[in-house]
Amino acid sequence: MKIKAIDCMATILVSLMTVMVCGTVFAAQSKNTASSQDPEIVKIQKACDGGSAEDCFYLGGRYDLGLGVKQDYSKAVQFYSKACDGGISEGCTNLGSMYKDGDGAKQNYSKAVELFQKGCDGNPAGCTALAGMYLSGSGVKKDYFKAFDFYQKGCAGGDTNGCYGLGWMYEKGEGVKQDYFKAVDLYSQICNKDNPYGCYNLGSMYFNGYGVRQNNAEAIKYFGKSCDLKNQSGCSIYAKLKTGK
Repeated sequence: MKIKAIDCMATILVSLMTVMVCGTVFAAQSKNTASSQDPEIVKIQKACDGGSAEDCFYLGGRYDLGLGVKQDYSKAVQFYSKACDGGISEGCTNLGSMYKDGDGAKQNYSKAVELFQKGCDGNPAGCTALAGMYLSGSGVKKDYFKAFDFYQKGCAGGDTNGCYGLGWMYEKGEGVKQDYFKAVDLYSQICNKDNPYGCYNLGSMYFNGYGVRQNNAEAIKYFGKSCDLKNQSGCSIYAKLKTGK
């Protein structure tokens, strides 16, 4: 029996992107359910209207995730657009995600690619998202070599999903010579930073004996950690290996 690594096609990485970029910014206020007339929201709105791109980005994140305001993707697009135009690369990346998913704007892969490219200039998550588009051929011609380059740039910038994509490409030999050892190293690095998919794929490497000596105990440990980090696939494999069913 072999356990397959989780595929890193664009759907996984880009769907995580808004959380990765915005979640840390707003996590401390995730329980705020105040109305849109909340004095803080009014203050941020005024600052955005006054030309503060950072406040526009912050407000876009609020509407995107429904923090302190009623969730409204159209307004999120509006404020991310202002932030992007104001030079906030994270705003460009998040706006690209909205166009990629068709949230608050008509789905447009070409526009998403353009925005991810703009975001990549200053935001590693933008590079990771752009890599995903090249990997899947969404809005651009499929190109594994460009996907590899942008995953590498995202990873070098500190985006764990970029490192995950890079590890996947080394594991599969897509856009680069297959190298299980590098894949294991990358999965290990990001698992230590609590990336659930890195932990899952590290578990699969130990279970299959790819780039490491086969070790069921280590495999179970990493599948368990992936489960603890809310990855259902990790939970399912962990349960099967623990019970033998």
